[in-house]
Amino acid sequence: MPRRVLIQLDGDSQPSTFDAIVAVDAGADVLLRHGSITAEQVVPLVHGAMFTRGVDGLASTAIFIGGSDVAAAEAVAAKVQETFFGPLRVGVLIDPSGANTTAAAAVVSAVRHLPLGGGSAEPLAAVVLGGTGPVGQRVARLLAGKGLSVAIASRSLPRAEATARLIEKTAASSRVAAVEAHAPIRAGTPLAKVLADADVIVAAGAAGATLLDAAGRGLAERARVLIDLNAVPPAGIDGVLADDKGRTEGHAVLYGALGVGSMKMKIHRAAIERIFTEQTAVLDAEQLLALGETLVE
Repeated sequence: MPRRVLIQLDGDSQPSTFDAIVAVDAGADVLLRHGSITAEQVVPLVHGAMFTRGVDGLASTAIFIGGSDVAAAEAVAAKVQETFFGPLRVGVLIDPSGANTTAAAAVVSAVRHLPLGGGSAEPLAAVVLGGTGPVGQRVARLLAGKGLSVAIASRSLPRAEATARLIEKTAASSRVAAVEAHAPIRAGTPLAKVLADADVIVAAGAAGATLLDAAGRGLAERARVLIDLNAVPPAGIDGVLADDKGRTEGHAVLYGALGVGSMKMKIHRAAIERIFTEQTAVLDAEQLLALGETLVE
């Protein structure tokens, strides 16, 4: 059997060593790492993957798309898929900045504690703090895809509104709203109202920024799942520890960044294995969520 070759297409000048190490640990034999990649440079690289081994050998070649610029990575991913034709294609994993695997892991962690599919007239409700960032957008999209009513909170209401409109296009049956978020959180504001109604709260903002302080948590009396994806002190959600992994506090279950991170790593490794066994696989956030749900203990 041919050796497993992973072609790493990274928009940054230095391709991620993190992604490379995970790929090796997940079974890649050879890494071909390319930095500063743009969509305009993709076609010859993809042709090299398509035309070297014959159809029967293509399962041993795969492409990983990363980089810190999520929009640029998505443009690269679109060009990669556009270049394939017929049976000449290889497995593709799209995970710029770890946004897709992190979002998938957060939603896997959340939904295992929720009564989904219960037939209630009112959907469960979620608030995504920092919801316009790369991870926040995907968390909101995946929760909306699960049928939750989602409020996207951001300091910029226009950005939150634009993100909500974008998600509603991809999850047409969902209810997605935008809300302006400012600290400190005060009773009677739109943010306070959605927090009071939330079953799930996810903080996906910048490292080291507290998005839900103690007063805000006091307003979120109904929340049954709190997830903080910030590993850098201070906590993004007051009282949530980085290594919390399903810790119970009152009627709420708490997850911190490291607690979610263990599921993220499982998803990442399993995704590398998948793109080497299914040459038609294209793993974006939704596919990674489905994969993660098969890994729940």
